[in-house]
Amino acid sequence: MDMDKVDISVNISKDKKLNKNLFNKVWDSHAVKTLSSGQTQLFIDLHLIHEVTSPQAFGMLRSSSLDVMYPNKTFATVDHIIPTDTRQRPFQDSLAEDMIVAIKKNCEEFGIKFFGVETGDQGIVHVVGPEKGLTQPGMTIVCGDSHTSTHGAFGSIAFGIGTSQVRDVLATQTLAINRLKVRRINVNGDLKPGVYAKDVILHIIKKLGVKGGIGYAYEYGGSTIENMNMEERMTLCNMSIEGGARVGYVNPDQKTFDYLKDREYSPKGEKWQKAVEYWKSLASDSDAEYDDIVNIEAVEIAPTVTWGINPGQAMSIEDLIPSENEVKEEDKLTLKEALEYMDLKEHQPIAGTKIDVAFIGSCTNGRLSDLEEVAKYVKGQKVSSKVKALVVPGSMRVKLEAENKGLDKVFEEAGFEWREAGCSMCLAMNPDKLQGRQLCASSSNRNFKGRQGSPSGRTVLMSPVMVAAAAITGEITDARKLFNE
Repeated sequence: MDMDKVDISVNISKDKKLNKNLFNKVWDSHAVKTLSSGQTQLFIDLHLIHEVTSPQAFGMLRSSSLDVMYPNKTFATVDHIIPTDTRQRPFQDSLAEDMIVAIKKNCEEFGIKFFGVETGDQGIVHVVGPEKGLTQPGMTIVCGDSHTSTHGAFGSIAFGIGTSQVRDVLATQTLAINRLKVRRINVNGDLKPGVYAKDVILHIIKKLGVKGGIGYAYEYGGSTIENMNMEERMTLCNMSIEGGARVGYVNPDQKTFDYLKDREYSPKGEKWQKAVEYWKSLASDSDAEYDDIVNIEAVEIAPTVTWGINPGQAMSIEDLIPSENEVKEEDKLTLKEALEYMDLKEHQPIAGTKIDVAFIGSCTNGRLSDLEEVAKYVKGQKVSSKVKALVVPGSMRVKLEAENKGLDKVFEEAGFEWREAGCSMCLAMNPDKLQGRQLCASSSNRNFKGRQGSPSGRTVLMSPVMVAAAAITGEITDARKLFNE
């Protein structure tokens, strides 16, 4: 399908009022009407689906004799359930096999583009969208997955939805939703060596809390964010949901345009120039108004890891686990629960904690630049004999590009398993799972109880380079010291 022939944008609002941030510009230009409930009926430009939350939605369409209104605005892939060690069909897990059969059948029946394994374009939905050029500034983007906020890195309003809402978007291309408040988060200054976008977002969540963003969209700005490349911005926006925000975004700039130029679904020729002019107009006005503003200095941020059972229970690798007296009253019960579950103690360093598994991948940190950065440090190193270490590319395209650069050989020689593309150990809806009380150093986005497949398994979130350091030493380690950064 030629995307040049498909209008996937909505004209910018004729409202010339200044003092507007990007969120409200995009929202207003996509508002169909205000409903009696006070919610906005919002037009959706791009709908991404995967195999887990879409089957029931298609079933609802059939039971109501409904069709997909705009099949050219929905794109599908398979990521959550697909094995990463083999592509042999049928899958050993009969439920996984049923899901991949169902999404292919549904896409064929309703005329939806499906990036299946056989196309060479399969991958994690939040990796595939940007790399295909489907994700563009000024869009409203939804997917039945909470980490849809990733796409906000391009200056879009992107958020996860539930299965019944997937049905609504398929049937009407609109969604009933409440407008969010907007919090501007400024991060300024140069990051210290060994500090990455993952550390920035973990620091923000630690500072504002896992509920701090409820009812908000987060607009990330400041010199630190401006200096990030697009894949780093995607990491930042990806975990906005972990801080309670529904949406996280960065204003589009030249880096955004350079990333999108010449991608498969990006505008071409004269349409490209018109698109760029439109995208530039979307950036928040210099005097834009916000409901809240938070300022953070980059120099404050060190390599950051989680120690507990939610992403807000995080700490600098240099610090000690907090005590009951050092947390808010409402956090004391969760602190006690986390210490018991993780088998840790107050005022204990997290550094030195033994690990069993190391996982590099996910929609947070499974892109080419993540793998390139890690490969620089693991070349010539060896994974501890006590650690099972996996590297899982975010898409088939990332895998191919990495192999063309020889990264697979670097990882394999160091003792990492080089896998096929998929969500893998991020959520363990596939064979990649923790066993028993294993502890995993993970570059993914959630450290909830049982998140990685074992009801008693433990997860510590950190940057990919920090995961690599833990894999090599067999324990949570300050990568800066190991790699002489």
